Amino acid sequence: MSLSTIGFALIGGILPTFVWLWFWLREDQRHPEPWHLIISSFLLGALAVPFAVPFERMIQSHISYLPLVFLAWALIEEVLKYLAAFIGGMHTRAENEPIDAMIYLITAALGFAAAENTLFILQPFVTGDIFTGLLTANIRFVGTTLLHVLTSATVGAAVAFSFYKCKTVRVEHLLGGLVGAIALHGLFNFLIIHAGPRGIFVVFTLIWVSIIGLLIIFERVKRIRRVR
Repeated sequence: MSLSTIGFALIGGILPTFVWLWFWLREDQRHPEPWHLIISSFLLGALAVPFAVPFERMIQSHISYLPLVFLAWALIEEVLKYLAAFIGGMHTRAENEPIDAMIYLITAALGFAAAENTLFILQPFVTGDIFTGLLTANIRFVGTTLLHVLTSATVGAAVAFSFYKCKTVRVEHLLGGLVGAIALHGLFNFLIIHAGPRGIFVVFTLIWVSIIGLLIIFERVKRIRRVR
């Protein structure tokens, strides 16, 4: 494996996530999060991938029912992304407004996507199939990366809407957000793998429509105020 091959995979896997990170950080322009916490959340999200892979392989080897496999994979990934965001910035005093949870979770999701995309792109590059590698990069830029953003933002939105509530309500919202994200993630994975070319187009269209919905949710979260 040459250094140039690794370099192309890194560029294809990481650079697009930086574009998305810039896009989503613009939603928090009024009170931006400290850069060292953003970087920490992104890197921890990327480091979560090596932890997820062995567990996912073990599940695949022990469970034959595919819908259950996809749900288990989604559970692992969503929990790891949440932990990356929590350790990266959500546990600090910098998380002082509802939108911050969404920012940290999306950042961790993009770090996870960057590492995961690099691994997927690297495989065809290693075998010399450059066309497949480029095609994989485009598909993951459009679909899989946004799926990670969407599911983690679901958790972030649940946390955001309970930001000024009591601890019990915040925990309930967090668990509800995780359940929703896992179900959404598992469903989309199942549809992407089992749908034909036309079905994949429909799935990606649904993801883009959901992203528009996410932008609307961001605007609602920005208007959340403490009730005095």
